[in-house]
Amino acid sequence: MVSTDIYMKIQKNTAIEDIVDYSAKAVRYLSHKGIKCIACGEPVWGTLEEAAKAKGFNEADIETFVRNLNAM
Repeated sequence: MVSTDIYMKIQKNTAIEDIVDYSAKAVRYLSHKGIKCIACGEPVWGTLEEAAKAKGFNEADIETFVRNLNAM
């Protein structure tokens, strides 16, 4: 059987919209970290890095998010 799953490599400059479209697990993970991807009601959310920095996360935190999101 051939898998039809599509793998997305998430980077710190990946748009939040793309992450939301790609994975419900990623949305839950980011929400748990305080980055509310859907609840804010904003039509455009920017990148993972921008959203994380707006919540006070540093570069090391963002790199951890990227690693964890890609491991899902």
